[in-house]
Amino acid sequence: MALTPVKNEADLLSLVTKGDQRAFTELFDAYYKPLGEYVFKLTESIEVTEEIVQDVFIKIWLKKEILLQLDNFSYYLFILSKNQTLNHLRKKANDEVRQLEWLKQFEEETYTPDHLPVIEEYRILMDQAIEKLPPQQKKVYKLSREERLKHEEIAKILNISPETVKKHIKLALRFIKNELSSQNDGVIILILSTPLLFL
Repeated sequence: MALTPVKNEADLLSLVTKGDQRAFTELFDAYYKPLGEYVFKLTESIEVTEEIVQDVFIKIWLKKEILLQLDNFSYYLFILSKNQTLNHLRKKANDEVRQLEWLKQFEEETYTPDHLPVIEEYRILMDQAIEKLPPQQKKVYKLSREERLKHEEIAKILNISPETVKKHIKLALRFIKNELSSQNDGVIILILSTPLLFL
């Protein structure tokens, strides 16, 4: 699979290396859908696909200073995604066992952020923020992000208007962003709160 480079990619990469979140968002918006389609063909799981694509973009953001050294960013992005996916497929059985062990250990011990990879740390913080949402907002947010239901479907389930659904999601995202603002990385929050809709 070949990714079509973004027209002004070199300029965007230059800005990203300086920490420009808007430039990174533009790259993210341009590439996450085609990458998601490619990874999904291999994993056949939208949840796994979303996690792999998120991990790839978070790694790129965290190592943004090397971007200008790359001759072909879109190819680098593709290779990174391919490797992440192959690693996942190779370790699928072991990962499930490890995840159960990790969850059990997490329940038994009190972790500090130093004990967790940065991506896992953000996921836990996101989950904690979601749990603090008002009940109706939490329902709407979970139906949207976890069940991947459309606004109209959520509206029918909860007997509210699609506009109310939209408002709840907007307020929930604002609350989550504020809760995680102390982490000072809006890009990672953006990546983790963007549902991978490509099907």
